[in-house]
Amino acid sequence: MFEKLAEQSLEMMGWELDNHWPLDLDQCVMIAAPHTSNWDALYARLALKALGVNVRLTIKDSYMKLPFGPFVRAMGGIGIDRTPKNAGEPRLSMVQVMTDLFKQHPKLVMLVTPEATRAKQEQWKTGFYHVAISAGVPIALAYMDYAKKKTGVGKIVYPTGDYEKDMAEIMDFYAQISAKFPEKFSVDTRYSNQS
Repeated sequence: MFEKLAEQSLEMMGWELDNHWPLDLDQCVMIAAPHTSNWDALYARLALKALGVNVRLTIKDSYMKLPFGPFVRAMGGIGIDRTPKNAGEPRLSMVQVMTDLFKQHPKLVMLVTPEATRAKQEQWKTGFYHVAISAGVPIALAYMDYAKKKTGVGKIVYPTGDYEKDMAEIMDFYAQISAKFPEKFSVDTRYSNQS
């Protein structure tokens, strides 16, 4: 019911849903880009709800407590704590913590925004790739194309371990997408064939 309502909401706003989501995909890292406007979150959420994809987000564990905890959990938040278990041990990396989440949750779609800000970034945070490799999961490419008024999941990338090649494939996909504010969006120029 909620899926149909989300799809109808997108249609009423003039948006088309792109569905390249495999029904048998239980785990993946999902990129959401471009991220140049607060509207991006609305369209992305509606599209993913329409596709029946239950995305999760990592957030500092302290936000999982009252008063924010119930709201954060309802929005798909998973609390993470990188504090070492024993004194003297090094702090866990985000890649390790997120990889461990895939071991703990047999059904997990982890949403990340590698631009990390709505300001223009020519170098993305690439931890999502290392998490996907380490956890043995694919990378789903979610997007919001304002020129075509199309949103959803456009492609699933199965990382090969050839970092440069895989990142170029991801950047080539996003280079074709029109952000709400194009002047604030850039793919990672280190890996783009378009630059």
